Amino acid sequence: MSTPRAAGTHVLVVLACATIALAGAWLLRDVIAPLAVALVVVVICSPASSALVRRGWPRGLGVTAIILLAYSVLLAMGALVWIAGVQFIDLLGDLSPGGDLTHVASQLDSWAALGTGGPSSDSGDAARIVVPALVAVAQGVSSAVLGIAVALFLVCAYVVVMAVDAGRYQHASTVFGARKAETIARISRLNTNIRRYYVVNTVFGAIVATLDGLALWWLGVPAPVLWAVLAFVTNFIPNIGFVIGLVPPAVLALAVGGWPLLLGVVIVYCVVNVVLQVFVQPAFVSDAVGLSVTLSFFAVVFWTVIIGPVGALLAVPLTLLARTLLLEGSDDTLWLRWVSGDRGARPSPATREGRVVRRIPWDSRRVRRWSR
Repeated sequence: MSTPRAAGTHVLVVLACATIALAGAWLLRDVIAPLAVALVVVVICSPASSALVRRGWPRGLGVTAIILLAYSVLLAMGALVWIAGVQFIDLLGDLSPGGDLTHVASQLDSWAALGTGGPSSDSGDAARIVVPALVAVAQGVSSAVLGIAVALFLVCAYVVVMAVDAGRYQHASTVFGARKAETIARISRLNTNIRRYYVVNTVFGAIVATLDGLALWWLGVPAPVLWAVLAFVTNFIPNIGFVIGLVPPAVLALAVGGWPLLLGVVIVYCVVNVVLQVFVQPAFVSDAVGLSVTLSFFAVVFWTVIIGPVGALLAVPLTLLARTLLLEGSDDTLWLRWVSGDRGARPSPATREGRVVRRIPWDSRRVRRWSR
């Protein structure tokens, strides 16, 4: 029996090791983030290979199916980014001098005049401030292109090697039988939860993006397709995603149409996004993956700090992976799993009453003994 001092020392050692491991993950975030993206994509696409193998197709064809489907998912993501980029460039053209939204500069100038107590000497001063700022943003985006290209190359390479390994791991239950049945079941459950999570988020994201895009188009907010894509992407960020998706169109609506248009955009997002993303979707996500709302919210912040912006999109899968590796497989961690939102983490009736059943052979005639 361990003393309280020994238990406290054990907790401190675990926290110190976790801190060192997380610091290492932060230093290697440029390598870990593409690895995590590729892992999630392969997990999502792996049922295609299993279906082909069950129908008697060669394993190599199943691996090829995973790779092709994974590349299709990445291509779809790239198409969304391309559409958003085209819309963003068009928006920059509208905001440039002589564009359709040149009155934004004069409006900014009037706001600056209110803040300084008097009008500025030239309404073009605001334009000379706004345009260089937009150019700086465009230069910052351009400088990130190389980093994104390297990350995409790593993701594509990881997908190939992981697809090959996934085809081999499908025979794990046949090779090891009952010896690793519990471990294989935990991994299968993790993969199923990840797929369920992204299916639920994709369905709700498509609904939210369509409604937001149509509403913004009807209200006359520029680049509604861009904000619809942003709403779809931010739908994969639990709890706070709709706020991130609301800020850019709301600011643009204020610049274009003033307070009435701003209020219209906020009302649309509150009705559509808050109802679907805050009240309806979390119930489906909780049933699908078994994570509490508090842990989901914390996971977004935590994984964003550890591996960067990609961590916000992969927060739930990475948290499920951490819970599977650290908490599942031991009865001592049932309480922590239940606190995290795992509804299947429940003790047996005997354990719940503080009693332990002594297991005896089926052919034994001895009476069961209960010990406190």
